[in-house]
This record gives sequence, structure tokens and C-alpha cells, in this order.
Amino acid sequence: MELQLGPEDQAFKEKMREFMNNNLPKDIQHKVSMGLGLVKDDYVTWQKIVGQAGWLAPGWPMEFGGTGWSPMERHIFNEEMARANAPRIMPFGVTMVGPVIIAFGSEEQKKFYLPRILTSEDWWCQGYSEPGSGSDLASLKTRAIRDGDEYIVNGSKTWTSFAQFADMIFCLVRTSTEGKKQSGISFLLIDMNSPGIDVRPIKTMDGGVEINQVFFDNVRVPLKNLVGKENHGWDYAKYLLGHERTGTADIGQSRNQVTRVRQIAREELVDGKPLLDDPVFQNKIAEIEIEILALESVLLQALAAESAGQPPGPEASLIKLRGTEIQQEITELLFEAVGNYAHPYVPEALEMGWNEEPIGPDYAASIAPRYFNTRKTTIYGGSSEIQKNIIAKAVLGF
Repeated sequence: MELQLGPEDQAFKEKMREFMNNNLPKDIQHKVSMGLGLVKDDYVTWQKIVGQAGWLAPGWPMEFGGTGWSPMERHIFNEEMARANAPRIMPFGVTMVGPVIIAFGSEEQKKFYLPRILTSEDWWCQGYSEPGSGSDLASLKTRAIRDGDEYIVNGSKTWTSFAQFADMIFCLVRTSTEGKKQSGISFLLIDMNSPGIDVRPIKTMDGGVEINQVFFDNVRVPLKNLVGKENHGWDYAKYLLGHERTGTADIGQSRNQVTRVRQIAREELVDGKPLLDDPVFQNKIAEIEIEILALESVLLQALAAESAGQPPGPEASLIKLRGTEIQQEITELLFEAVGNYAHPYVPEALEMGWNEEPIGPDYAASIAPRYFNTRKTTIYGGSSEIQKNIIAKAVLGF
């Protein structure tokens, strides 16, 4: 199932498909298609290819390097990236801190940081959650105390994805304890090479080390790295989270994974027949395809509103909530399709060059890690429970 495209959008889709076919490095494509581990250079290589075409930040205003694409064109671009098994564009710079700098940053910050995001010169990470301050983000305790023309930062951030690669981190820090806890938060841009920063990996249940805890011990940050006004960071954080949540739906990737489910189910036999012939399994696939199509329509409405200058509304929470649930449901179908071959988990099988005899089909090695890793999607960016509360308050008035 897919939305019917008009002639112009169809031509755009074909152009994007041709670009992916001609420019995506085959070794990187193989890693993504097989679920193998990617290194920083894989992401940066692809981002530079996309950046050289001028397409890295399609949602930005054209004056800052955006494309001027319509919401549908931006959606098609993401769909074609997923279809081609391209690495995802790291969102921390392009879709998170970039829009915040554009909307609230100083002219100096725009001139310095935005071009470095477009060239992938800077790899960003996000400093929001803390031990004890996750869903209740406003209770964060990392402090930034003014000292002349600098802030001195102390505290820690956790669940910081790819901090081990990062050149910069955008952080929510407490600059005041007066009044409501939301009103004493500021938004800082911090150089990860600053003295006093320590990055410690957190190994996840799938064997990955993509998340970290970041410690700040008397880290000095120039006052010019404050985004907007002091103690107004909560407003900027909400703006950022709206952009993040519409991106976490990852519809193109979900659709690509449904295709993968179908391919596997054609090969896996149950009582001598392909699993795909089982009407119960067919029904499960059809239900998810319908859910993806419905979610896609809501996403396109949100993108159209954003293009008209409207900030993301409660529909961003709906998109994030249902999009991440669908991702988890697809991994459950993958597990069912592969069957017992998905259970033996060998972390080394996810590394490029591993050539021992696989247990079952080649694709089986990545099924269990993907299943485990996807459990986190309904937590990061605001848990499902938080999204339901936002929807209830904004839409139902509870």
C-alpha cells in the first residue's frame, strides 16, 4: 500500500531513487541491509554525499541551506533513503539543534554552527535526560553557574546516543532555582573536547554501545554558547521535541522492514508451505500496512503545517506514539518469521568481516538485536505514557 503520487511527485521520486542507486556506497548499503554495525565514518560518508547534493537539511529555510522541497517531497526523500538501505541522517544536528539555532540562536551561532552541520564537520549529541530526570525532564539537576563571561557546568547526562563520536552537545542546564522548575532551565551548546567532560559507555541488552553517560566536572562554557535567553531553555526544548517526535515515526524504515518480513516469510516453511501463505500471518502484515498508511497521512498533515510556519502540535505526540509502537510490532513479526533461528544471538555476527558459519540464514543474526534495541523507541523522545498525557491535555482538554 502507498499513497498515489501525482506526475511531479512521481518524477521527484524517480530522481531520488536514481540518486540513491548511483551514489550510495555498496559496502555501507550491505551493512544496513544485513543489520550489521555501522561506525561513525559510515554515517559521515553518506551524509557528506547527501550534503554535497544540497539535500542534508530539507526542512531548513532555504536561506540557511534548506531545499525548498514540499512536505511530500521531503517525505519521498526519506522513503527512498529507507528503500535503498541508506544509513539514517543523524538527527541531532539536522533535525534537533539546527532548527533551534535557526529559530532562537544568535546571528553568530547561525553563521558558525549551521554550515558545520551541513558539511558534517560537527557531530552533535543531545544532553537532556539525567539519572532521575527522564520523563520528568524539568527536574534536571545539571547546574550552570555564571562566572564572568563563562558558565561553569557540573552534573551528568545519560542515555546520550553516540556521544562517543560527538564534537558538540546541546544541553539543558539549570541556571536558576527560583520559581517553577521549568523556568530556571537554559539551553547551552558545549564543546565535547572541553576539559572536565567524561564519556562512559552504557552497554545495552542487544550488545550495543551506542548510548552513554556524560559527566561534567567544572566544565567552562563561553557565555556566547547560550541559545536565546537565560532561563528560557524549556521553551526551546519543547520546540526541539516537537521536531524530534515527528521524525521518530520513521515511516520509510517501517515500510522497508515490512517488505523484509514478506521476503523472509516467502522463504520460511511451515508444514512444507511458505509462512506467507498462512492467512493469519497475512492478516498481521496487512494490519501493520494499514496502520503505516494511516500514520503517513497524519505525518504529511503535520509537515504541511510546519511548512506553513506552524509549530508542531499534539499530532507530533500521536506520530511518535504510534510510529514507535509500529516499529516494535514489526520486529515481533520478524522474530515470528525467522522462528528459532532468531534466538541464538552472536554479537560478532554484526561486525563487518565476520565469516563463521551462520546459524540459520544470514539475515537471522540481526533479528534478535533489532528486536531488543527497538524496545527503547517507546521511551526515548518522551515515553508513550508522556505522549498520551500530552494528547489528552491538548486534544481532549483533560
